[in-house]
Amino acid sequence: MQKIVYSFILLLLTVSLSAQRFSASLPNYEAYKEFRGKPLSDKFSNIESVKVIYDLRKKKMYYFNSTLIPLHYDFVVNYLNYRDDLEIFNRDNYSNTEKNRDYLLGNLNHIKGTDKWIFELAASDDMPLSLIERFFNLVKNSTFIGENLKFYLNNPEKMEWFEQQKFKIPCVKSDYIFNEITYQQVVSGNNVGILKEYKIKDLERTKPNPDEIVVLDGTPDILPNVRGIIVNELQTPLSHLVLLGKNRKIPIMAYTNAFKDNNIKRLLSKKVELNIQVDTFFIKETNKKIAQKTNSKKKKLVIDTTVTELVNLNTIPKKGVNFIGSKAQNMAYLIAISKEIPFRTPENAHAIPFYYYTKHIQKKSIAPLIEELLANSQKDSTISIQQQLKKIRDAIKKEPVDPELIAKLNQTFKNAAFKNFRFRSSTNAEDLDDFNGAGLYDSKTGILGDSIKTFEKAIKQVWASVWNEASYNERELFGIDQHNIAMGVLVHRSFPDELANGVIITKNVFRKDYPGITVNVQKGENSVVKPEKGEICEQFIASHFNDGKNETDFEVDYTSNSNLNNNEPLLNRKEIGNLYLVSKKIEEKMYRYWRKNKFNPVDIEFKIVGENRDLYIKQVRPFNE
Repeated sequence: MQKIVYSFILLLLTVSLSAQRFSASLPNYEAYKEFRGKPLSDKFSNIESVKVIYDLRKKKMYYFNSTLIPLHYDFVVNYLNYRDDLEIFNRDNYSNTEKNRDYLLGNLNHIKGTDKWIFELAASDDMPLSLIERFFNLVKNSTFIGENLKFYLNNPEKMEWFEQQKFKIPCVKSDYIFNEITYQQVVSGNNVGILKEYKIKDLERTKPNPDEIVVLDGTPDILPNVRGIIVNELQTPLSHLVLLGKNRKIPIMAYTNAFKDNNIKRLLSKKVELNIQVDTFFIKETNKKIAQKTNSKKKKLVIDTTVTELVNLNTIPKKGVNFIGSKAQNMAYLIAISKEIPFRTPENAHAIPFYYYTKHIQKKSIAPLIEELLANSQKDSTISIQQQLKKIRDAIKKEPVDPELIAKLNQTFKNAAFKNFRFRSSTNAEDLDDFNGAGLYDSKTGILGDSIKTFEKAIKQVWASVWNEASYNERELFGIDQHNIAMGVLVHRSFPDELANGVIITKNVFRKDYPGITVNVQKGENSVVKPEKGEICEQFIASHFNDGKNETDFEVDYTSNSNLNNNEPLLNRKEIGNLYLVSKKIEEKMYRYWRKNKFNPVDIEFKIVGENRDLYIKQVRPFNE
């Protein structure tokens, strides 16, 4: 009798545990809440998700707790007695046929705070159209959601079917989700500071204190030296704000309701702790101390001024970082790599060495201004430093460039196929492992033989940007000795006719320990790294699971599509495949050139150009996580 009672209790416990972990239906939102968790990918920050499986053999539906059981494979092994290994499971159950499938696998997502419900398959799932529609209707009929349920088009194939009007179920693209986002983690972490509110337009006259956490009504051109930042507009994930924030390791978030949030209003001028996480944030009053960050040891930079000729980057210069800067040196590496891999680099690439910049700033109208700034920078106010920086920039632009340099440029490019040239910063304080310098310096266009957009004017503008407020402050913050900063200039043909431009990070930034590259791309020459207000770029993760042997065997997972391109993909599948193969090869080659043993991701800038849609790679640097 005791044994029967014990077995009955054990059975009840098992049934109760199973009931908590899965269900055949979701009759209401309370039932959904029992199983909800966060998606495996952090591509959206306001989504809750429940995993769903339909057993094709037994014709049974399972909704299960995606926090306790993160993978579909874990569920079928532990609860449905599946016996094959993961490789066979993936091969059969993500295939383009029903023949060998045991299961249909999906995710039931909800945009928090809305009535928007999204049914999503893995981007790598090749499920045939008929099965997608069948699965969608099974979910619709076994839940409370009804007509609010939509199918999410997250990869190129599904978008193509949609354009061909093949779907008989309601479908949505990324804008359906993106338009509802109110919160976005930019840089995760926590910090303590005094909470203050500023208008972007006021930052030109008023500078936040270093012990503050600031709330801003837009994206600042210059990242203030503070403990944390809350902006009220969503960010392009690979923008300069994001990259500089990661470099500084300060918490940054976008929150569209920042100026309406009563809790934030209540905490203004108080000492608070800000904690930014992937899908939420916490801000509360605190008695914790505000940690002081100091850079007592100055970082010395190397300047080699012995090279006095233009450097042709078709040949890799030895220790060129010391006399032309990292950006120009990396371009020489890219040119060498492009001879082995199918991509192009900007034509006529040369570098103006540090020699000409250092010679220019030694003039009597410039050198004393720099010395005065550096001698008094700790004593002067923010406004007086700004004024002194402007005096230096104006003096650099006023003095004539060595005519010998202009003559060399004219001679070098006289027979070039192009007349428009881009002059880009290549200092000894950017594109480094611990200092990326994203967006700190200026690039300008010079036109061969033009009387207005002259080479001389472009060079002086780039040189003057050494003393931009943003670049000066960022170097100061990182303890870089301002006495030995030097500017080389990378020169190559410009691209007035680009069809698209973008940034690649050679890792999946939204899912830890999962393969892939992260791509942001925008139409034409509209900026990805510094977009205009309201512009949304195309963003996707591309993953390859067969070592790049088949250019069509890719998982492409869209987070957003360009609102400048009618939310249609900017790149086709073959172009995405080529981007993946090229970027991973560049990553591998660059770490050999840099002589680093650890393969960290790299940050690559690219363009799609001309009738043939040629892929150009224009920059590579370490990605500072």
